[in-house]
Amino acid sequence: MEFYGEQPAVDLTYSDVFLVPRRSPVTSRLDVDLSPRDGTAATIPVVSANMNSVTGARLAATLARRGGLGVLPQDMPLQELDAAIRWVKAQPVPWDTPLVLPSHATVADAARILPALDGYGIVVADAPVEGMSIDDVRGVVPAGRLGSALPDARLGDLIHARPTAIDAEDVTDARQAFDLIVDAAVETVCVLSHGALVGTLSRRSALRGTLYRPAVDADGRLIVAAAIGINGDVQAKARALMAAGVDVLVVDTAHGHQEGMLRALEAVAQLDVGIPIAAGNVVTAEGVHDLIGAGASIVKVGVGPGAMCTTRMMTAVGRPQFSAVLETAQAARMMGAHVWADGGVRYPRDVALALAAGAASVMIGSWFAGTVEAPGELLADADGRAYKESWGMASTRAVRERFGRLEVYERARKELFAEGISSSRIYLDPLRPGLEDLLDMITSGVRSSFTYAGARTVPEFHERAHVGLQSAAGYEEGKALPTSW
Repeated sequence: MEFYGEQPAVDLTYSDVFLVPRRSPVTSRLDVDLSPRDGTAATIPVVSANMNSVTGARLAATLARRGGLGVLPQDMPLQELDAAIRWVKAQPVPWDTPLVLPSHATVADAARILPALDGYGIVVADAPVEGMSIDDVRGVVPAGRLGSALPDARLGDLIHARPTAIDAEDVTDARQAFDLIVDAAVETVCVLSHGALVGTLSRRSALRGTLYRPAVDADGRLIVAAAIGINGDVQAKARALMAAGVDVLVVDTAHGHQEGMLRALEAVAQLDVGIPIAAGNVVTAEGVHDLIGAGASIVKVGVGPGAMCTTRMMTAVGRPQFSAVLETAQAARMMGAHVWADGGVRYPRDVALALAAGAASVMIGSWFAGTVEAPGELLADADGRAYKESWGMASTRAVRERFGRLEVYERARKELFAEGISSSRIYLDPLRPGLEDLLDMITSGVRSSFTYAGARTVPEFHERAHVGLQSAAGYEEGKALPTSW
């Protein structure tokens, strides 16, 4: 990356800078390869944050199916982490995971996990999902139907036709699958293999299958990462996650440049895990140097830029994110390692700027918390708008969850030092309610950024990006009118 003009004298964040177009030989966004090349099997530079309100098994599987990497949070009990990793590994790669409810479930039950929007479907069946045959499926209720049915209506009563099914063995590629769905004149079909239900597929999902490459391990299964803290027996936790099949270990704490982190990293590295180890968070070249020296191959960068984080206002500690990524990425590159830019992205432009600064991937938190796939039930406000709750990982709510087994006095002491927002409503965007909808917007914008810079790959973008400085008025000038977003 080069600055367009003089080097800045102050640290910068994403709104302070912009990308300058260059003469480009890249004529199509589809000629761009977004693979981060950071030692993971990801094919797009997007990582979901290890936050309780952001990444669960469902979101991790959906993200990997489109090429990204989900990081399960360290606050999950070890047994739940093990189960979540194994569940992700068992999910279909070319098809969507079926969303199954029994026929006696009500519209209100379905509305807690799925909004009344087109493009989604609920499989109605009264048999266990594992080994379910097409004969067990009563039908598929389009999610849009939920908006016109009474809340106490049973899903089984909304079925008026047998489900449409296609055989997985008859599908040669995503384009053919799209044509089969169109020919069937339905929105969602059941996918069968030897008579058993193995997934569902919608028109939109089949179309995405022509644009994204799934992130899979050596055995062709979806990849997933998991986080561990720096306290306790970190080696035992790492062994357990590796036994479950985790693809990336993330050693995580708010202040990554500390002795406790270095000891934990060295302990994990001694296991010779054979998979990437990410660690953080830091904001300086010195921090990167020490974490890589202790065993990390990826360093998480960012202190204070997250939407749920109050660290900077509470402690004055942190650093504007663009400058933090720029310095740390240069340091990591010299040591043959990589950085993930963690936090502070609110638009696709911010993802592109993080990559321009040298990040291999960008970690996203609250932006993904307001999606169908994020953990937690869908709630509705007084005006009927759907939202999910989100909270910071250093907040009082997170501390209570993390230390719930401690003696009451000790837990109360820890709560005195909590930081961050304990509860925030993240509203679903009616136009982009799902994780994949956001990924479409993000990757489309980033691909265009690459074409403007004349870069076909992430490393080329690191080299060719020209970044300029702008005033607050310049940033505002670039915004569309609110009604346009």
